[in-house]
Amino acid sequence: MTSQDFIIREIQPKDNAQMAIVIREVILEMGAPKTGTAYEDKATDQMFENFDKPTSFYYVVEYKNKVVGGAGIAKLDNFEGTTCELQKMYFLSIARGKGLGSKLITTCLEKAKTLGFDNCYLETMPYMEDARKLYKKNGFVNLDKPMGNTGHYSCNVWMIKEL
Repeated sequence: MTSQDFIIREIQPKDNAQMAIVIREVILEMGAPKTGTAYEDKATDQMFENFDKPTSFYYVVEYKNKVVGGAGIAKLDNFEGTTCELQKMYFLSIARGKGLGSKLITTCLEKAKTLGFDNCYLETMPYMEDARKLYKKNGFVNLDKPMGNTGHYSCNVWMIKEL
């Protein structure tokens, strides 16, 4: 199985249930809390509708007609300016370690630029080491405090990248 066996495409309404399962499975696998994370977000069950806006989009990673990961971009909540947020980036173990994370980040950031965003912000957790390494490798740098107000108070690692 190589990265060619995986398809990156825009989310469709039929993907909502599978993507919600991916997000919640990964959160539990990582030992993350259910509160203050995407686990309890209402948006997690309605990913297509949540990202179906002029300033946002979401891509899923598909393997053999099954959604195994995804990531999206949206305008950063409660923040003035041209900063977007990389949101809900989760991969089942089958999709990890194949370069798909970098490929998906690149795809998201290129599209974010076309929407007029100048910076991309993200939030993660200290013990999600592979995710933090991936973000650093893709040019994100640590911040001392959060930006905007995402409501994810359990995520206490904040990063940003200039587009």
